[in-house]
Amino acid sequence: MPTTRITEKTRNILRVLSNETGKSMQVIIEQAIEQYRRHVFLEQSNQAFAALKANTEAWKEEQEERALWDNALNDGQENN
Repeated sequence: MPTTRITEKTRNILRVLSNETGKSMQVIIEQAIEQYRRHVFLEQSNQAFAALKANTEAWKEEQEERALWDNALNDGQENN
């Protein structure tokens, strides 16, 4: 199993969290990394969306494509 060095302060926080939650330190680290991965993904998505909106021509094309998809939903079929 690989090891990673952490500061004493971080280890103390990890130990407290483990005691408070009853979860192992390994589980807490895994959950924290997964949460951070999701955070980074959403930040990158937000940046890409902001860049798209800042590009007038690209944003216009995006809006036109969305309108086409909205029309596809009006195909006369009932939602079941």
